[in-house]
Amino acid sequence: MIKDIVQQVEAKMKKVLESVNREFSEVRTGRAHPGLIEGMHIDYYGTPTLLKQIAAISVPDPKTIVIQPWDASAILEIEKTISNSKLGVSPFNDGKIVRISIPPLSKERRMDLAKMVKDMAENGRVALRTIRRDANERIKKVQSDGHIPEDDSFKAQDTVQKLTDKYIKDIDQILEGKNKELTEFN
Repeated sequence: MIKDIVQQVEAKMKKVLESVNREFSEVRTGRAHPGLIEGMHIDYYGTPTLLKQIAAISVPDPKTIVIQPWDASAILEIEKTISNSKLGVSPFNDGKIVRISIPPLSKERRMDLAKMVKDMAENGRVALRTIRRDANERIKKVQSDGHIPEDDSFKAQDTVQKLTDKYIKDIDQILEGKNKELTEFN
């Protein structure tokens, strides 16, 4: 029973870490990479479809992203979606491909992005602590119902705390790396 709780906690914490990673990958750092746009949903024949499912995305140089849709009729919708996104870039097309030129970030924008990723990381930490709290409550309930002794309850709570510490450390490392990316172009 306790093993199940601990396994569920670890699975949930992994999902939080993946979510934080995905959010971080969508933050523009002045360098082109497919993660900036591949998660965007394009209105493709009335159906929201991931951009990476309807086009090839490549990065020919550090300042350019090239999108080559498999269906040329989707170009205008791709262009519109990117223009309306929070990326702050202007795409242009030549009828066959869409190019996005990634401009350098201003100092103010870098500071805003650094604050934004710090908030994302904090939201991830809060989610991890919430998972820990819920797990500890479940463990205490199992103990109070008489299914496990007090020693096992304390061991399980300690295990949950160690998992929490590990995943918070992982988020902090990701945040540190993202902050380096944001400041390396100054």
